[in-house]
Amino acid sequence: MLANIAIGLLETSSIAKGIEASDAMCKMASVQLVKTNIIARGKYTILISGPVGEVESSLRAGAEIAKDVLIHQFIIRNVHRQVLDALDKRVGVEALDAVGIIETKEAVAAIQAADAAAKAAAVHLLEVRSVVGGGKGYVTMTGEVGAVRSAVAAGIAAVAPAMLIGHVVIPQADRQLLASIGR
Repeated sequence: MLANIAIGLLETSSIAKGIEASDAMCKMASVQLVKTNIIARGKYTILISGPVGEVESSLRAGAEIAKDVLIHQFIIRNVHRQVLDALDKRVGVEALDAVGIIETKEAVAAIQAADAAAKAAAVHLLEVRSVVGGGKGYVTMTGEVGAVRSAVAAGIAAVAPAMLIGHVVIPQADRQLLASIGR
């Protein structure tokens, strides 16, 4: 299910410039500043949401401020609702079927992978972590094995190869994994 909103993400290599970019983004357009994070190696991430045109204008303003310290930016039009529900928190399930994991080098790339995965197949996103030690990100999902394979394939295709660390599909996850990734 699509959320009928856009999200925009900007990642900088400078905390100070990231904060300045956040301010410019909020002043430029009618967007919601969903979250900001200071992550490993002094990087700063900014997540905004709102109507597509507003998010596009806001991202342009942030990128203009960030210039030389801009690491990564993107917009997801009509973001999948599961991405927002699982962002930096675990969405519990009663049981696991197949499990898929996509791990990215940069925090915000995990959100891109999660959106593509959720749109590609009938899977349940368990977690979309945009801040993991070292600045990495990951997404976990469960569902029927074919759906998980399709979702993982779509997720890794949505991320630049240089941004990927790895991906795994576990066809029949042991029920003990439920305690660590499912609840």
